[in-house]
Amino acid sequence: MYNPTVARLTYRALLGRRRAAILFVLPALLIVISVAVRSFSGADDQVTADLLGSFALATMVPLIGVIAGTGAIGPEIDDGSIVYLLAKPVKRSTIICTKLIVAIAVTMAFSAIPTLIAGFILNGNGQQIAIAYTVAALVASIAYAAVFLLLGTVTRHAVVFGLVYALVWESLFGSLVPGARTLSVQQWSLALAQRIGENGVISSDVGLPLAVILLVGVTAAATWYAGQKLRTLKLAGEE
Repeated sequence: MYNPTVARLTYRALLGRRRAAILFVLPALLIVISVAVRSFSGADDQVTADLLGSFALATMVPLIGVIAGTGAIGPEIDDGSIVYLLAKPVKRSTIICTKLIVAIAVTMAFSAIPTLIAGFILNGNGQQIAIAYTVAALVASIAYAAVFLLLGTVTRHAVVFGLVYALVWESLFGSLVPGARTLSVQQWSLALAQRIGENGVISSDVGLPLAVILLVGVTAAATWYAGQKLRTLKLAGEE
């Protein structure tokens, strides 16, 4: 289920000079803001939770997921170079799984690590907040990468749809409409953070058992359907 050649090509596409520069912007901004907040307000558990929740988990992680997930396959489909990859004796499921692994790794590296660093800067991991949000970022990275990889296989406007989901559904509707939070990757990952954090500093609108089921289900379903769409794409290319 993993092909080193496909992985190498995908890493090269995702970490090219232009895309890597974009990936570094949000983590760098989070670190700068964290240093500024710690300098002006000192260590504050609630401020730490608010910043990591509203910026790191609600904004940075999904946006990096959009870049990594759609970028892992979308450009190849857009320019037609995916046909050359599909012509190789590699299973379509292997291609999707390999690209998903790469997208997850990139999303985790550019979101979870900065979240951990920011948490330690803000309050030194008081109340286990830094660890809690890092775990949430790691888990969310898996689901976001799968969903946005799927978008990259089904539409040429994957980045647009990804941004709409990340910024409109997750950030806007997720904060204003209580019912929408149940269908939010952010809230599912917050359920794990809530269990790790201490003294109720972190809260989620979704229970942990349901959150785990939804995270696993959405990731598996998105990965499977992306593989099915890639098989269809192969047949269309042959025709």
